[in-house]
Amino acid sequence: MVLRKRSVVAVLAASALGLAGCGQSSGGGGGDAIELTISQNAIAGGKNAAAADHIANWVIPKFEEAQKAKGKDVTVKFVPSGVDDEQYKTKLSLDLKSGKGADVIDIDGIWAGEFAEAGYIKPLAELVGPEADSWDGWQQIPEAVQGLATFEGKKYALPVGTDGRVLYFNKTLFTKAGLPADWQPTSWQEILDAAAKLKSSGVPVPIQLNAGTAMGEATTMQGVLPLLAGAGGEVQKDGKWTGASQPLKDTLGLYQKIYGGGLGDPKLQQEAKGRDKSFQQFAEGKIGILLEGDYFWRGVVNPKDGVAKMDDRDQVVGYAKIPAIEPGKGIRGQDFVSMSGGALRTVNPNTKHPKEAFELLAFTLSADALKEETKDGNVRITPRSDVNKEILAGEPLLTYISEQVLPLTAYRPPVALYPQVSVALQEATAAVAGGTPADQAAADYQKKLEGLVGGAGNIAS
Repeated sequence: MVLRKRSVVAVLAASALGLAGCGQSSGGGGGDAIELTISQNAIAGGKNAAAADHIANWVIPKFEEAQKAKGKDVTVKFVPSGVDDEQYKTKLSLDLKSGKGADVIDIDGIWAGEFAEAGYIKPLAELVGPEADSWDGWQQIPEAVQGLATFEGKKYALPVGTDGRVLYFNKTLFTKAGLPADWQPTSWQEILDAAAKLKSSGVPVPIQLNAGTAMGEATTMQGVLPLLAGAGGEVQKDGKWTGASQPLKDTLGLYQKIYGGGLGDPKLQQEAKGRDKSFQQFAEGKIGILLEGDYFWRGVVNPKDGVAKMDDRDQVVGYAKIPAIEPGKGIRGQDFVSMSGGALRTVNPNTKHPKEAFELLAFTLSADALKEETKDGNVRITPRSDVNKEILAGEPLLTYISEQVLPLTAYRPPVALYPQVSVALQEATAAVAGGTPADQAAADYQKKLEGLVGGAGNIAS
């Protein structure tokens, strides 16, 4: 999500969000003049400065110009913010509840269901009309990515961006172990077989699979959930939560084989800085296989400015899709799976100008706007396939995720209970990494889950 830093100006700007009366007409309501506001957790010179600059310096003047060409007098004001994610969420919730806030707003995809259930956001077609569903941009957004903006079958927003998870591996270590440089496992057993060969060849940590509570949501997103999807399960489906099901037992069973079989380092999962340490160890050639998101490629082992730079990244680091437990046994009958996160942009239900607000929203996610936003080193995976094909041409890993991974990805359930369920899953992996049998950890998880979600009646049998 586009959310991170802080300053007095940022706090004042956040306060202004509630004061920027939603959809106020300029000039006190004279004539056909329309004033719109757009807000993000971004601020010039501070948090997400590039995003703030893009809205203020490109989107707003270009949109106003386009509206003028259509004979409409529309002015737009950017309402910046620059606080941490939870502060932004709290302020936004209060504004939406009290009928305030900007006309166009950004939210984290994981908040969508919670906000929808509270009535803070509405289905776009209900709010705007048929033009919300007929927006030409939908044709460029993969169906799986559209799922990020969908709750109970209705689209509540437009996706702003997304990511994907893959298996990274060290080609040099693979060569020494007699493994192929173009490795693509087609089952979990093939991953275990590769890890065993790496161990035999002297690799200190054959495979790193995030586990435990110290790694937080990274354990869930880069561990439990993609494996659960690979075993044919989802953490929540059709309103029911997944308990000690076979897919969960299979998932925890893989953890048991890795950490009980000496293929991973269980101590690493308990350290406060364990994930950062695993990054450093991979960069140093001490870890053979690592399940991570595209952030790992862009921000961790990036040879220019990564936190664990690898000068030879492009030659040494390979990547492969995450296989299902066996071919065809993943969710939706897939051979390969992934998990994605991402941000959303939507129209405030309190706006006085829903159609114009949607036009502004759609304009920010037009091909031209996204190409402009991702210039000058700001390249990322956008929700649009047409844009990705152009801007990711020199980015092999991002192209791979855009073309090969996003069509088969899945998302976390956008409901308020999810963060607590996620912690319980992290605790289950911690138990297994510490020696608890997988079936016992699954049963313990089920008991915790019943307490979290209101009883066994809310858990799929």
